[in-house]
Amino acid sequence: MDKENNPQWVFCVVTQRLGRMPDKTWMQTADWKSEKHVPVIEAPDVVKKGEVVKVTVSVGKQIPHPNVTEHHIKWLDLFFWADGEKFPMEVGYATFDTHGESAQGPNTGPLYSEPFAVFAFKITKPGTLMATSYCNIHGLWKSEKDIAIK
Repeated sequence: MDKENNPQWVFCVVTQRLGRMPDKTWMQTADWKSEKHVPVIEAPDVVKKGEVVKVTVSVGKQIPHPNVTEHHIKWLDLFFWADGEKFPMEVGYATFDTHGESAQGPNTGPLYSEPFAVFAFKITKPGTLMATSYCNIHGLWKSEKDIAIK
């Protein structure tokens, strides 16, 4: 079965586009300066049409998020919703797959990935950047930032 015909996949895409599930808020948000789970979008406020823009998305900029086997950020995602368009487009997705795991047990491994990613792209319309992050304990978080064209 292709993914477009998979009801679970369609449900996930639709709820992502809505930013919520019906009758339940499932993506939490807050000011990143006071909440360690919120993805921080670092991008210019204005870019030149058709020029490459670099956007950094991270979690834990002001308040560090735990990064251990038991509690960590698993992934983050960046979308761009151009003004006047019906749906957002996914810019990119980054996973953070190692948090101190090893054969000797939790938090004994030599590698701890950090929730930080840089995306580069071009836009031809103004719109809204939307970042989501997933904490294995506290669920989905989101933030948004408008970006204009000059």
